[in-house]
Amino acid sequence: MASPSSAAALRLCATAILLDVAFGKTVVPDLDDSFKESRKDDIWLVDFYAPWCGHCKKLEPIWNEVCTEMENMGSPVKVGKMDATTYASLAAEFGVRGYPTIKLLKGDLAYNYRGPRTKDDIIDFAHRVSGALIRPLPSQQMFEHVRRRHRVFYVYVGGESPLKEKYIDAASELIVYSYFFAASEEVIPESVVLREMPAVLVFKDDTYFIYDEFEDGDLESWITRERFQNYLTVDGFLLYELGDTGKLVVIAVIDEKNTSIEHTRLKSVIKEVAQDYKAHFRRDFHFGHMDGNEYINSLLMDELKVPTVVVLNTSNQQYYVLDRQIRDAHDMVRFIDNILNGTVEAQGGDSILQRLKRIMFDARTTVLSIFKSSPLMGCFLFGLPLGVISIMCYGIYSADSDGGYMEDRYELTKSELEALENQDLMERLEHQEANGLEPAVPPAEAVPPEAVPPPEAVPPPKDAADKKKD
Repeated sequence: MASPSSAAALRLCATAILLDVAFGKTVVPDLDDSFKESRKDDIWLVDFYAPWCGHCKKLEPIWNEVCTEMENMGSPVKVGKMDATTYASLAAEFGVRGYPTIKLLKGDLAYNYRGPRTKDDIIDFAHRVSGALIRPLPSQQMFEHVRRRHRVFYVYVGGESPLKEKYIDAASELIVYSYFFAASEEVIPESVVLREMPAVLVFKDDTYFIYDEFEDGDLESWITRERFQNYLTVDGFLLYELGDTGKLVVIAVIDEKNTSIEHTRLKSVIKEVAQDYKAHFRRDFHFGHMDGNEYINSLLMDELKVPTVVVLNTSNQQYYVLDRQIRDAHDMVRFIDNILNGTVEAQGGDSILQRLKRIMFDARTTVLSIFKSSPLMGCFLFGLPLGVISIMCYGIYSADSDGGYMEDRYELTKSELEALENQDLMERLEHQEANGLEPAVPPAEAVPPEAVPPPEAVPPPKDAADKKKD
């Protein structure tokens, strides 16, 4: 029979579950090792987490919202989570190397999610990857619907061809990033001018661009370069992803909480250049703004003043910084053109010297941040190892000193023993001589030279009276 306290706890749990059901909340199932065999019957969106991970705890409420919304909309994708530390071998089979890791598992395929950790972006990823690889666009109405819904998407126009096979291969690799469609020439708006058929187009930034094999090279590489809008709100994660495109990123580093004219003007200048010169700079540059300079400081290993403009090459960690204020969009265009023609010298890079410098900078930054956030914790983390090393050094020094003292004491004792032996030998000789006995002289090798007294030290012979007295 359950105790009153346990019964009350069960009632409380039941009440919480009923409230979750009543308010439409869904409990995300925790998956175990049996999931390996059962998962192939369904499509799963899984969060691999670690209980101690701070980023995992931050994702948890978002993941609950993802699960609730996908169940409410009747999605065929099931949402779950797995403790990757408890089931480490199973997580390793799925290629989990960090926490949290979000994967969509579809048959024998596993797709990594590498976008922002927001509810809408995660749901969009699940719908995109779980659906058809190439989605048909049967009408202009459907095309306009897709155009309003998606910021960037690709369309293949034409019939069967080697280009379509390349398009399908590229889509199978890059479906995690964007949507891929196929349509006939009649579905494409009349404003789109196709020079030849078949063709692959990307629609973004209220315009379109056509793939040219001679100018753009490999189709998959071109799709990778074009998968972002021209102007972006940049954060550390997106900046890392932009490195795959091979383009430089022109960033207005501002403080969004600061409403001064200089902050808003600099952001407007970058937007104007991105909009008006996108045909000129599209192949080589992305544009955007970043709130705060903390992440940029870690890349540049320097304190960057805000507001300012920095141009980053995220593929090799080189950067270009203005030494003056930007007056207008034309001034910004001149600076970008100077970067293209090589008249502006790049700083930073990924050489061995720069890597060593970055290691030292990261170590110094980490130590300072620890002491700044928690001085006591910093003293404990760095004071404890130093204390242990000091004790070890003292122990080694003390052991050497004690050993030397014992050795000296051993030498002194040995000398004393030899002196005692010599004194005992002299007393025996005197006793034998007093009793009229022939002194037994030990072999020469048995008597050390220092044991034989000098002639002047031998006492004269005693007379008969003295002998009687003795």
